[in-house]
Amino acid sequence: MEHQQHRNKPREELELELGIQINALISSAHALNVRAANLFDSSIQPAAFHIIRWLYSYGATSAAGLAESTAMDRSSVSRLIKQLESLGYIRREPSPNDGRAILLSLTEYGYQQTTHALKEKETAFYERISKWNDVQIQDFIQMLKEFNAK
Repeated sequence: MEHQQHRNKPREELELELGIQINALISSAHALNVRAANLFDSSIQPAAFHIIRWLYSYGATSAAGLAESTAMDRSSVSRLIKQLESLGYIRREPSPNDGRAILLSLTEYGYQQTTHALKEKETAFYERISKWNDVQIQDFIQMLKEFNAK
């Protein structure tokens, strides 16, 4: 019956409802990220954890590459890198392709801490879909892929 009610709503109203749900998803994801950052190290800002997560997901890169990939300004990235380096989470290494270039990567300690923090985040995420069957998950994945396509 609820499905039929949605079919009778005007397109504008459906788009508004969709926007509300997307905003709820973004807010929820942000809250989970903040909690994961706090689990990782409560003394750092969530923006620093964003850098950590990027390095965890994609591997070594330059400071300029980090700034561009995370949509953060270079001075903020530089400051956060110094903090994360002093805490032992990231290291600087010469690039194997260009000895003059410096690459940033996670230390073993940084990798372990990130894994721990993200497992807690995953637990919260998986609890939300625990009652969904495989078809519902596959449908949701497909819809998200279509939605996120550029």
